[in-house]
Amino acid sequence: MAERALRGARLGTQSFEDERGVEMAPRQDVEYVLPDGKTFTVTMADDAEVPAEWEDPRTGKIGRLVDGTEPEHKDVKAPRTHWDMLLERRSIPELEEILTERLELLRAGEIGPAHLHRPAKTKAKARKRTA
Repeated sequence: MAERALRGARLGTQSFEDERGVEMAPRQDVEYVLPDGKTFTVTMADDAEVPAEWEDPRTGKIGRLVDGTEPEHKDVKAPRTHWDMLLERRSIPELEEILTERLELLRAGEIGPAHLHRPAKTKAKARKRTA
């Protein structure tokens, strides 16, 4: 087995390219400050658009750009719920009327799950079948 092993190269662990003549892309170090006053640095490309906020890779907290302007806060609309959309189409008295009609149909056995409308077994009938 030792005779078949590759010799002279460690596969996947060493690059045979050298860095002579390779010019690295221009970079900038951007500093962010956390709410507790600690700072961290992020290396970005020189031509990158620098965001006002960045998540600290160590703590996961959001840091703000040092000497940066405060980002604009957009007015956030509250999400519409199903109830809000229903109230856009129907009034409360209409909804109460529909509810009353549907409850009457449910109680009459015309709508709803079938297991709710089966005739109830009496205890006497159940005892006769087991005997």
